[in-house]
Amino acid sequence: MNTNNNFRTMLVCLMLLAGFTVSAQIDMPAPSPLGSVSQRVGFADVTITYSRPSAKDRVIFGDLVPFDKLWRTGANAATKISFNEDIKIEGTLVKAGEYSVFTIPGKDKWTFILNSDLKASTGSYSQDKDVLRITAASTTLPNNVESLTFNFVNLTSNGAEIELQWEKTAVRFKIENEVDAVVMANIKKQTAGVSPSVYFASARYYYNTNRDLKQALDWINLAFAAEEPTFWMLRQKSLIQAGLKDYKGAISTAELSLAKAKEAKNDDYIKMNTDSIAEWKKMK
Repeated sequence: MNTNNNFRTMLVCLMLLAGFTVSAQIDMPAPSPLGSVSQRVGFADVTITYSRPSAKDRVIFGDLVPFDKLWRTGANAATKISFNEDIKIEGTLVKAGEYSVFTIPGKDKWTFILNSDLKASTGSYSQDKDVLRITAASTTLPNNVESLTFNFVNLTSNGAEIELQWEKTAVRFKIENEVDAVVMANIKKQTAGVSPSVYFASARYYYNTNRDLKQALDWINLAFAAEEPTFWMLRQKSLIQAGLKDYKGAISTAELSLAKAKEAKNDDYIKMNTDSIAEWKKMK
């Protein structure tokens, strides 16, 4: 009888202890919190997901992160990069998808690696699954960056640079999304119609990308034939005419734009047209 009582007492104690152990689990913030950064590059949405360790007064590269050895490029797990369209990284085409990011830091140059194994770690990494390897120069930062940081810098209409910063080191590489062929195909398709806005947008794209300005002028004239041009549309035509070295025509169009800008009380276009007219009069 005493044996049964002792067994029941011990069982109750074990149950209470188990309950205490479960209830004693406490959520705490991760020392290297998960972060992400996204950017539209051309027509591609690019996202980098990574854990962000902090320097904590430590020497990072060459010490905590050794030179010339494979690194998961963050804490906890390998950094991931994804893009929904094909992109070029330093001129090499990479298909749309998600990849793990590994690096080999060096004193002056780094190797950036995209690998198809999303679960790979430094211990399970296989070079056979690499889809890209590039080399990028590192630079020394004037200020300390406490937490590992990825940024998109030097954005253009079809490209950007991805920059890694941590402690006193920065490394960046170039990515591009091919937008020109897509835009040109759309222009060819859409200009078969009669929409003035399409003609105007096509003319402006040709001007901005240094293409056939005679074609751009034809398109903008078609736009003007279909609707009354605004001061900003007239401004665009004057720029195309000046690009064709028709300064007399450019001045005439700019004067029309100036008059309409004054009616609209748009100081920016008043100044731009005034400055251009003065410049083009010297070139007549």
